[in-house]
Formats: sequence, C-alpha cells, structure tokens
Amino acid sequence: MGINRSSVMDIDSVDIHHWYNKFMRESPSGLLTLYELKAILGLQGMNDEANGYIEQVFATFDMNQDGFIDFVEYVAALSLILKGKIDQKLKWYFKLYDVDGNGKIDRDELLSIFKAIQAINRQTDMSPEEITNLVFEKIDVNGDGELTLEEFIDGTQQSDEIMDIVTKSLDLSNVLKVIKNGRRNREGKDAHYAPSVMLVC
Repeated sequence: MGINRSSVMDIDSVDIHHWYNKFMRESPSGLLTLYELKAILGLQGMNDEANGYIEQVFATFDMNQDGFIDFVEYVAALSLILKGKIDQKLKWYFKLYDVDGNGKIDRDELLSIFKAIQAINRQTDMSPEEITNLVFEKIDVNGDGELTLEEFIDGTQQSDEIMDIVTKSLDLSNVLKVIKNGRRNREGKDAHYAPSVMLVC
C-alpha cells in the first residue's frame, strides 16, 4: 500500500507536534473514528458515493484494520500524502480504487471513485464518465476492461495526463493547509478544497 510506520520520520518535529495536538483535540481517546476523520477534513454531509470514498480512504489508512486510526497510522498517512514517492502513492491509489479488493480495478469501480471525487471537489472540467473512459483508453493495454497493479502503475507513469488526473484525485494538501492555518471561508465554515489523496502531494 505504501503506508508504513517508518513514514512518521518523514515529517519534521514541528509538523508532528501540530498534528499531534490537532489529533488529540479531535480524538482525545487517541483512536480516530471515521466520523472524526470526516470532521477533521471538513468532509461531512457528502452524498452516498462520496461517503463511500471517504470510508475507503479510512480503510486504507487503518493499517491494522481495527476500525480506528491511531496517531502513528495518522501521521504515516499524512507523510505518504505530503511527502511520499510517486510509486508509493500509486500503490496506495490502486488499493483505494480497488474497492472490492480483488487485485484489479474495473470500470464501475473507477467511475464510482471519480463520481465521489467530483462530489467532494466540485470540479467540472471533465465528467466522471469522460475521465474513466480516458483512463481505460490510455492504460488498459490488453483491453479487457480491468486494470492490474502493473498496468495502473506503468500506464500512469507513462502518461502525464493520467498522472495529473490520478494525483489530483486525492490530494488533500490544500485541505490540510487550510486546517493547519485555521482559515475559514466567507460562510464561516472550514474551506473545502479538492482532495487530489489522498490527504496527497
């Protein structure tokens, strides 16, 4: 997946101190629930597809699959998103997109993901259907309607267009910066920005 506990060392002590304080404010128990993660990221009140997407994000961050994210898992996720190498991120994206966990991404899975992303990001440059068709046209080399991990990584790295789409599908760095700086939008709510990861890049 690309997330591991050694990733904590990739974030400097100032950032760790900040995120620890925020983590403990949001989750004094030291174990972050799905609901609390949505609150931290300002991603509440989403539609069913967007909620499913955030649940899938949560599951990929919950390394021991105990239903909670502890602080080490939390910081490891942030490190991957903010400082991870591209091959680590692509493996994580693949796991995120492979909703049923069968080791392949099909059209329905990818379409569902990009519908959810659009609901969160409010981006309308391309429709989820157009993005899905483009991804499969560019990187489904054997034309079987499914993407293996190898096809996904190789195809994405060879296409700047697909790389741009993929990395913007989960980049929560803007969300994290807004939260860190405590800025709010005109309505007085936490500003929402396009997660292009993943809490990524």
